[in-house]
Amino acid sequence: MSNFDSISAIVPARNEEAVIAACIESLAAQPEIAEIIAINDQSSDRTLEILRQLATRIPQLRLIEAASPPAGWVGKNHAAWLGSQQANQRWLLFTDADAVLSEGAAAKALALSYQYEAVLVSFSPEQVLKTWYEKSLIPFIYLRLAQKFSFDQVNDPASNAAAANGQFLMIQRDAYDAVGGHAAIHGEVLEDVALARRVKSAGARLWFSSGEGIVRVRMYRSFSAMWEGWKKNLFQLMGGSSGSVFTELESAFPWMIFVVLLIGIKLPFAMFAGVMLLLLRQLSYGLALSRNHYPFKLIIYYLPAVFLYAGALWASHESYARGKVSWKGREYTVGVAGASK
Repeated sequence: MSNFDSISAIVPARNEEAVIAACIESLAAQPEIAEIIAINDQSSDRTLEILRQLATRIPQLRLIEAASPPAGWVGKNHAAWLGSQQANQRWLLFTDADAVLSEGAAAKALALSYQYEAVLVSFSPEQVLKTWYEKSLIPFIYLRLAQKFSFDQVNDPASNAAAANGQFLMIQRDAYDAVGGHAAIHGEVLEDVALARRVKSAGARLWFSSGEGIVRVRMYRSFSAMWEGWKKNLFQLMGGSSGSVFTELESAFPWMIFVVLLIGIKLPFAMFAGVMLLLLRQLSYGLALSRNHYPFKLIIYYLPAVFLYAGALWASHESYARGKVSWKGREYTVGVAGASK
């Protein structure tokens, strides 16, 4: 491997004691990753202790202690920026502490970058789902995102569509510096998409695809963490305006089916029609799950999925309307187009 192919992996970590070891060890197993820079973002759990233990047996691991983010900075962006300033390799791989890379993941990303002449390669990770609420909400959201952020459109240089996933985002150092890096998007809650947009707007190519068999994550380990995480991100992911939220709710939630079912309380034929329409909608969801590499059996979570999704999207809208979102003990000021604060 030449220095031309070498990667600096950058891992912001704030209270990640349950996942940080698996992440770092998976990075250390990639021959293309010459250095791993872990940024301890003021963790109050055992994250720093675990990182120090890992550093005793992983020579390419370096630790950085992050101070409080400056005014206007999102904490993750600040940590990522600090890591990038210490990186020495041609490629920068930004990854979350809950991401676990499979064998050959870095080599696959590099091969795709050369094959498609892309300066930014990102994967949407394989999701590890254990609880009923993870199995309900997370696949449903990713199916909605697949409609909004088509891989084909993102990868088409002629299209304005741009997206990336911060759980695996690899970018050439020159391209990162040219668009200002995380400093240029320091206040963005949805930093991965913002960075991808800047890169594509600069005329460079992106490659975004499924990370099945390449990188996997279990995003949330409690209902409250899952709710807080999607409450932070869903509003912007679905358009960033009140109008886009109402359009998405109208499209994603089977309103008319429930109206027909309500009518069916008095009219038995309407009840039969409503049940049949609901089963067809559920079957359509199951087929979409299969197309997007999720188990078809998750079809049984369709009803809790639509209610959780509607609730989380509306909660996200209301947070942005109030001008504040919270994540990992920090509060950030945000805004909404078409909503009063």
